[in-house]
Amino acid sequence: MSCSNLPQTRFVSSVVLFLLLIGSAASTLPAAAQQPTGVGGGPDEATIGLLASLIATADARRFDAAVLRLGLSSPSPGVRRQAALAAGRIGEPEAVDLLIPVLNDSVPGVQAAAAFALGLLKDARAIPALQQTVRAVGVADVALPQLEAVTAIAKIGGEEGARALVDILATGSPASLSRVVDQALLEAWRLGPRAPVPDLVRFTDATDAAMRGHALFSLARLRAAPGAAQLIRALGDQDIQVRTVAARGINKALVDSARLAARTAIDGLRPLLTDANAHVRINALRALASFHDSTLAATVTPLIADRDIGVAVQAETTLGVLQGSAAVAALRPRLTNSVFAVRRQALIALAQADSAAGVAAAAPVATDADWRWRSVAAEAFGAARARDRLETQLADLDGRVVAQALQALQRIVPAADTALLRRARGLLAHADPAVRSVAADLIGRHPDVEDVALLVAAYRRADGDPFNDARLSAVSALGAIGASSSSGRLRVASLFVSAVPRPDDYLVRRLAADTVPDTRDVWGPVTPIATGRSPSDYRDIARRWLYPGLGGNNPHIFLETDRGILEIELLPAEAPVTVAAFLALVERRFFDGARWHRVVPNFVVQDGDPRGDGWGGPGFVLRDEINPVRYDVGTVGMALSGPDTGGSQYFITHSAQPHLDGTYTIFGRVVAGVPTLDAIAQGDRIRSIHR
Repeated sequence: MSCSNLPQTRFVSSVVLFLLLIGSAASTLPAAAQQPTGVGGGPDEATIGLLASLIATADARRFDAAVLRLGLSSPSPGVRRQAALAAGRIGEPEAVDLLIPVLNDSVPGVQAAAAFALGLLKDARAIPALQQTVRAVGVADVALPQLEAVTAIAKIGGEEGARALVDILATGSPASLSRVVDQALLEAWRLGPRAPVPDLVRFTDATDAAMRGHALFSLARLRAAPGAAQLIRALGDQDIQVRTVAARGINKALVDSARLAARTAIDGLRPLLTDANAHVRINALRALASFHDSTLAATVTPLIADRDIGVAVQAETTLGVLQGSAAVAALRPRLTNSVFAVRRQALIALAQADSAAGVAAAAPVATDADWRWRSVAAEAFGAARARDRLETQLADLDGRVVAQALQALQRIVPAADTALLRRARGLLAHADPAVRSVAADLIGRHPDVEDVALLVAAYRRADGDPFNDARLSAVSALGAIGASSSSGRLRVASLFVSAVPRPDDYLVRRLAADTVPDTRDVWGPVTPIATGRSPSDYRDIARRWLYPGLGGNNPHIFLETDRGILEIELLPAEAPVTVAAFLALVERRFFDGARWHRVVPNFVVQDGDPRGDGWGGPGFVLRDEINPVRYDVGTVGMALSGPDTGGSQYFITHSAQPHLDGTYTIFGRVVAGVPTLDAIAQGDRIRSIHR
């Protein structure tokens, strides 16, 4: 599981938006007097039951108009807000008609939730009502409903969405601050090819730093050539966040597409290597790597000794990409560093800079008693494209090492290579589910009707796996074979579709419906989902976590690491099932003693995998609980390998990441110990997570 490849940065305005959102959500039930109560002052059981029903219908992705109407008409603003979020999460177009009237709710937090939910549904029928929400108040009275309406319009997109966003931008100017225009600038990248690039370029001269930065952010996400010159110019901006976004947005491909001189961009990036802000330095290092200019190694080398661990690791990464003798000379001494993250990245970077030197350095590590170092050796061999070394590692006794080696081979070996296909077929019987998953993916790259029986056997073998990746990969490969020829489709239909029972796993059914169309008739509809939770389970979640959360009574946890302690406030009003599942794992001490298996400088730290290699989970799967909270510094999100694949792996953002908004479930935020985030390195230990 991963949270995929992401990054970019946001501004103070997003922090304000987050606080407003949390405040608005809490203000729907700010005091016990506003919460329905039962006998003795306890929670009203009817309200608990309704909240439980809303959680359940959203969790099962089951559209229940009666339950949603009941929730949307509740006297409690908190319940109405939950009903609006549930309507959006279920994804049924019929919910549009239920949600549009809620845009006129008397409580701003409920209005904003309705706008957010309409954005999830992505139905153009909602655009006129969303436009009316934006226009309903004057510039001075803009609040959450208007901002969420702008975001929803951008998410819906299409011709209607693009026209609406252009109309919003036309109401403002670079010389004056407008919150709705600012939001439109931030969200314009969602329109893709329909984005109003000339308008974005115009606002890169905005007087307000946040507006400048948001325009640059969208231009960078769009990789828009007309914005390249503005990004380069913004490298010298006085505002830290603007410099951060500009550095992150620049790369050689963009500069080339704009027909600008590479030296102009490089000269703008060089001064940022000594910027006072570590995040600026990290982004500048990433940008410089894209130019693949070995003469830059001498400029980058001093940063491998940077006081910020993220900067140091990113400097090693950049040296590996730049290559050249200076890079090799700088990396060699790092191979004996006592910090796992530093030594690991130095080894991989050396292999990338000089394959022979990298293979020589990784060879002793490949026999280390610790599986983690043998896995790092596989990463280094992959960087060096040392196929023979990787094939030797396919015999390692630890499946985590085998999976890493096989993934590296998948990247460097041509898809049609029959020798690797033979190895992959044999590994379909491996004991480790991650190995079987990668093997099936390899087979799917070269569809062959003769592999159907092997893949069906692999699918059946995966029935008892602790995670479902091997089963999903087998289905995907079978789908590729079925799509490749009529004979392939017949073989898949006879040996798989007609021969295996309808799976309980919703993710398998959903993937099969998309890749093996014959399963739609044989297996029936993909939804509703068998969540594994009973009505009493949902009532327990509503009573213990959601109901108190509506009044602002949120649980806190303490994450103790080798680098310090993070205090995290969990947000049950935004993600009740996720919070309940996470706290249950905390009570089991599930996370204690684990190590951060993924750290991407100025992006995220990630943990929650009992295997320690990014493949593991808790033995259950969570549906996404997408909510309106934004990814700012210290936001806690659920890692995914695809929609509705959450479990125990979570990530915490180093900085604002607007492009993650509305994509990954947010269920917490760091409220104390934020500086510890930047000190965490891959391989560091989590001592304990507790309440």
